[in-house]
Amino acid sequence: MTRRPKRAPRTAAVQWSRLLRRFGPQKLRPSALVAELDTSLEHLSYQPISSEAVHGLRYFWFDGLFASISLNFYANFVTLFALAYGASNAQVGQLTAIASLLAALSLFPGVWAVGALGRRKPIVILSGAGVGRFLLLVWACVPFFIHNPRVAIWGIIIINALITFMSNFGNPAWTSMVADIVPLDMRGRYFSSRNLIMNVMALVVVPLGGWLVTTGNGLPGLPFGGYQLVFFLAFATGMVSTFSFQQIKEKVDPNIRGRRHRWLDTARTIKNTPGFMGFVVSAFVWNVGLQIAGPFFNVYLVSKLGANTTMVGLLTSVTSVFALIAQPWLGRLTDRRGNMWMLGVTGLLIPFLPLAWAVVGAPWQVIFINIGAGILWTGYNLANFNLLLEMAPNEARADAAAFYQFVVAGAAIIGPLLGGYLADAAGFKLIFVLSAAWRWLGVFAFLWLAARPVARARKQAAAEG
Repeated sequence: MTRRPKRAPRTAAVQWSRLLRRFGPQKLRPSALVAELDTSLEHLSYQPISSEAVHGLRYFWFDGLFASISLNFYANFVTLFALAYGASNAQVGQLTAIASLLAALSLFPGVWAVGALGRRKPIVILSGAGVGRFLLLVWACVPFFIHNPRVAIWGIIIINALITFMSNFGNPAWTSMVADIVPLDMRGRYFSSRNLIMNVMALVVVPLGGWLVTTGNGLPGLPFGGYQLVFFLAFATGMVSTFSFQQIKEKVDPNIRGRRHRWLDTARTIKNTPGFMGFVVSAFVWNVGLQIAGPFFNVYLVSKLGANTTMVGLLTSVTSVFALIAQPWLGRLTDRRGNMWMLGVTGLLIPFLPLAWAVVGAPWQVIFINIGAGILWTGYNLANFNLLLEMAPNEARADAAAFYQFVVAGAAIIGPLLGGYLADAAGFKLIFVLSAAWRWLGVFAFLWLAARPVARARKQAAAEG
């Protein structure tokens, strides 16, 4: 075995010289930065990949970057926007539940559109990436045109539902297309890299958004000026994300057109895919538990613990910091141990987070919950998305993704309505405890109904050679 010759120790001067050569002014040109990114993306694959594939990976990476900026400018503040108009806990639950109802109603029309058009990218661009992002401007205009608080609350709820409808309408097309953009052998590392930059953006944007809301709401004559500003910034950065996705070349599948005529075959294919139905059932149980408490954490933080929007943003950034730290390690660990293992381990630990919410007594204590959330949810989300791509049958991936999202949306209708009712009737701590118990039920359902059949099918395939 040959050994590398020992390198001479690098002096500080040599290290700084190399750093300046690598990141000096000439390297900060857009073309140089893009070349550096392309090289990094190529190194994520164990197999040689074409320049066209690298082009798609690059713009999908940029899409994630600007989509994260857009999402984090507004997502954490929609509930607080409704609360600023005097929304009740029941209305907070309705904000999520009605959006989830429209999400469920949008998915199968989204699949039908893929089959009718025979293309996926135009559907993504025109739905959530297009109309959905223009609706952010409508949110920004609510305080200008609606002065009755009750009407404004329902305006916020309806706009939120329409944004969700458009996003989920394009989701089957997006999921199917992503499987073509990112090669199987590099998905863990690529999505780890992509999620890393998305978490960096969340780390910066969420506290900035909280500060902008707090500062902007104090402007004379603009009691909701801060919210209006973050919605406008979300629109502007979201359109850059849309432009980036538009640059990706779609791999046109001639078998997609007309798939709308084979619903029975699709249902049979999904049913006969080992573990997929169990994966869907466990996702339903898990997400009911998730949504019982999920919409109410920030409500509890503001109304019971006394936090303001700036503090909400800063506490959310704690999650992003630890997601950022954990992302590279969790990506490698997922590639090494597998998605089933990662989802099982993180799924067993995540229910401790809502239990912790039941005992906190001050906003600063939420820091420790969000540290755990940043690490655990990073691993869970990475594994869950990879499993959806991995377990969905190739010949009906868009249909299977729509079915999965439909079931998850159904859970997101039931959970917030139940949580809102119980929060008004018995208090927030009950829903936090109930959420933990329900999540554990969901992860045990995953281990029994999804992981076990897949392991059995793999063992049988190995035995058959």
